[in-house]
Amino acid sequence: MSTAFEPIRVGRFTARNRVVMAPMTRSRAYGDGASPTALMATYYGQRAGAGLIITEGIQPSAVGQGYVTTPGLHSAEQVAAWRQVTAAVHERGGLIFAQLMHTGRIGHPDLYATDGTLVPVGASAVRAAGQAYTPQGPRDFVTPEPLDAAGIARTIADYTAAASNAIAAGFDGVELHGANGYLLHQFLSTNANQRDDEWGATVTGRIRLTVEVARSVATAIGADRLGLRISPSNPFNDIVEDDHRATYRALVDELNPLGLAYLHIGEGPDTEFTAELRARWTGTLILNPYTPEAFTGPEALKLIEAGATDLVSYGALFLANPDLVERLRTGGPFNTPDYTKAYGGDHEGYTDYPALVE
Repeated sequence: MSTAFEPIRVGRFTARNRVVMAPMTRSRAYGDGASPTALMATYYGQRAGAGLIITEGIQPSAVGQGYVTTPGLHSAEQVAAWRQVTAAVHERGGLIFAQLMHTGRIGHPDLYATDGTLVPVGASAVRAAGQAYTPQGPRDFVTPEPLDAAGIARTIADYTAAASNAIAAGFDGVELHGANGYLLHQFLSTNANQRDDEWGATVTGRIRLTVEVARSVATAIGADRLGLRISPSNPFNDIVEDDHRATYRALVDELNPLGLAYLHIGEGPDTEFTAELRARWTGTLILNPYTPEAFTGPEALKLIEAGATDLVSYGALFLANPDLVERLRTGGPFNTPDYTKAYGGDHEGYTDYPALVE
């Protein structure tokens, strides 16, 4: 029986424990050109006790941005700024992967730092229900521009370049965000993807973009430095996945031969399917358990002991507890996250949560 506080191999690395810091958007990339700041370095450095840190979503291109003041990895200044973050984590013995998040149709022209000519892209010309939060306030989502063959090739190249930039910035690896209704998930879905070509129409077509991005990034940086996050049956951001089990069985089967560092499941309502994916996936598994209207608590560590997963990722508790691993080891107490300060702002609700030793 394994426990959460034992080391484990994750790709080419050995994580010192099995507690993962889940990716969480914090919207504090106030540096030049949507780049990280010294405050962000402090935030991630405080949490370096995690077996693995997965950063907030980072856009691989300007058109991949979906939220205000989120960071990128597509310019030289962004790469240089991220080095202070990775250095802060490595100085404390931690591992950190950059999550590449292209939001696709979950974006808005008002978010892009351009002349206003960029528009969101997607699998098909299907507008998502809901609104984007822009510097000018809430705006209805717009109909995305469907990616043609050249656009798909450019998008794969953007992911690959951003992954190489991540390694240049000192990250240990990269996680592709294929969940929560963003671009890769849009292609996996049956409502946002209404294509009748080789990038849609069938299960094989819908999984193709995720597989091709994974292959390209693995070639560029090494499969053992690459993870993928998925969220089967998660309707977030207006996603519908008819027969999702068939989709994810096929996706896992295609990805298994690549030898990725891990698969990260953001569990949705179909919790029974998780065990099947666990058995089907031949590599390391990270699980963010389904906890509707609550956040993942200490009891989730029993999933490791039961063999249901190899590692467990924590979001809200890591937001509020910089020394979460030690608190889990000793049974708490745990700080309560202040969600009114979760997005944007300064150090309050970000780097001022106390550690036990304080």
